[in-house]
Amino acid sequence: MNIAVAMKQIPDLQQVRIRNRQPVFDDVPWTLGNIDKNALEAGVQLKEAAGGNVIALSVGNEELEDTIKEALAAGADEALLIADDELSGIDSAQAAQLLAAAVGKLEDIGLLLFGEGSGDNYSGQVASRVAAILGWPQLSYAKAITLDGDKITVVKALEDCEETVTAALPAVVTVVSEINEARIPAVSAILKAGKKPKEVLMLDDMDVELSAAAIKTISNLAPETQRKSVAVKSVDELVAALKAENLIGR
Repeated sequence: MNIAVAMKQIPDLQQVRIRNRQPVFDDVPWTLGNIDKNALEAGVQLKEAAGGNVIALSVGNEELEDTIKEALAAGADEALLIADDELSGIDSAQAAQLLAAAVGKLEDIGLLLFGEGSGDNYSGQVASRVAAILGWPQLSYAKAITLDGDKITVVKALEDCEETVTAALPAVVTVVSEINEARIPAVSAILKAGKKPKEVLMLDDMDVELSAAAIKTISNLAPETQRKSVAVKSVDELVAALKAENLIGR
């Protein structure tokens, strides 16, 4: 049985600047979402225990071929990419259509893993949409995963409790960050990543008629901050100002 891991290409949020309350993406490099990396680590650990291959799936722009090297270095055995600049800015429904179609091009996929939410908009919709298209059961918020033959058992992390559920394979599972600590690839793994199998498809190769975008972003503004600009001339004045604002104890 092979394991597919859906990974989203996002801007490196640590390098996004704000200007006039607007995000500035100029020269910001692409990366993979942090929880997607946890999903990949979960897939690699399951593969190490039970065998099979881990296949990284991703939809993005034409820079995706370089971005996905992070996943190949971190343990994915191969990658299937839908890389097309026309896909910049697609919504959750459209991404789900393409990912479901990509799964259909793979052989012997018994498990499809997602992070519980993407690293940028964190809508948490894509996994559920893919599960619905494929007709597979979905198990969400997994903090532990166990495979036993043709069944999967997941411990779900809920707000005030844990829940253990079982389903038949194939299945879609979303993971939480607590499931593991994503590995940092060794230099040797990074060097080998470029030699691993990678299939790159364009939008025209998918034979998918994308639905119209259901979501339109009207604005994307950073919150306004009000600064009092209180000038202090000594540590004592700073402490007094902080105490006056109840920012430190009296």
